Amino acid sequence: MPLQITIADQRETGHFMKAMYFAAAALTAAAAVAQSGASSSDALVRINHIQVIGSHNSYHAGLLPGVRAFLAKKKPDVLRGLDYAHQPLDKQFDGGVRQIELDIFADSKGGRYTHPAGPAAEEAAGVQADPVDVNFSGASSDVMMKPGFKVMHVQDLDQHSNCQPLTTCLSIVREWSQAHPRHLPIFVLVETKQGKPLNIPNATTPEPFTAATFDELDREIRSVFQAGEMITPDDMRGSYATPNEAARANAWPTLERARGKVIFLMDHRSAGPLYLEGHANLRGRVLFTNAAPGQPDAAFTEENDGTEQEIAALVGEGYLVRTRPDADTKEGRSGSTERRDHAMASGAQMLSTDYPTE
Repeated sequence: MPLQITIADQRETGHFMKAMYFAAAALTAAAAVAQSGASSSDALVRINHIQVIGSHNSYHAGLLPGVRAFLAKKKPDVLRGLDYAHQPLDKQFDGGVRQIELDIFADSKGGRYTHPAGPAAEEAAGVQADPVDVNFSGASSDVMMKPGFKVMHVQDLDQHSNCQPLTTCLSIVREWSQAHPRHLPIFVLVETKQGKPLNIPNATTPEPFTAATFDELDREIRSVFQAGEMITPDDMRGSYATPNEAARANAWPTLERARGKVIFLMDHRSAGPLYLEGHANLRGRVLFTNAAPGQPDAAFTEENDGTEQEIAALVGEGYLVRTRPDADTKEGRSGSTERRDHAMASGAQMLSTDYPTE
């Protein structure tokens, strides 16, 4: 099992959140011991030997009143799954979070998500509609009109974000990182959102991702982070032919190399083949794909529903693994910590929760 390093929460409430607090507190004690010998251990501990708390949908600023009322009336089960909110990214980092998740929508021409159809649907459902202004997406119309990736959960309905657009979110990460140059590496999970419009009048159809879209994604990330501030697949692969060979050989960077840096990871496995086009084995790319173990590009993999034993086996083979200790607020409502306990014991390096340290 990896050396566990993270920081405890200070203000969680409720049975499940208190359990998350005590779990984090236990990891904090280990972190204090590790930090005391950091100068020597950093050369020995690799980034696949640590375990950190992450936040799921880290940008999620909570549901607006009209959205909440609409879902309560039309889709109460959906409302329960979305009923959580996170602090701004820098505050999450202050609390110990070292993995975040950003959902992105392509908006190559700008303005696609400036006038969401949600408020009209709310009004038609007989609830007080949210105003279509800065509060709906967490950004001004001027920002939403400009080309560039937008950060939000569901177009038209759940657009409220604590940072907007993607480059602003990344700038917050970079500014915090530069102010804390000895921090553990920050993992940024990127989920690409596309697909069908919602079943409401005048719904917005998300822009599909293409190879050119992914080129632009890399460009936007590099417009914020310099090469030496990230760990990319090229950095990790080194002299090995593929990321998978490097991972299986335990060639991940040591903490000596990784402190103060950011690592970008792709959420959807289905996006991998398109991202690999023209970039065999992720050469020249910024993100690590969420690949099936054993594939040439496989160094990182998600096992959100994997068993403790399955995840432990992958960790033992050298893979970075992200899993979830809770989902859809079910554990938060029931108070069950069983899933969390198994996730921690599995050795998965990233534990992505709706209830992180805050």
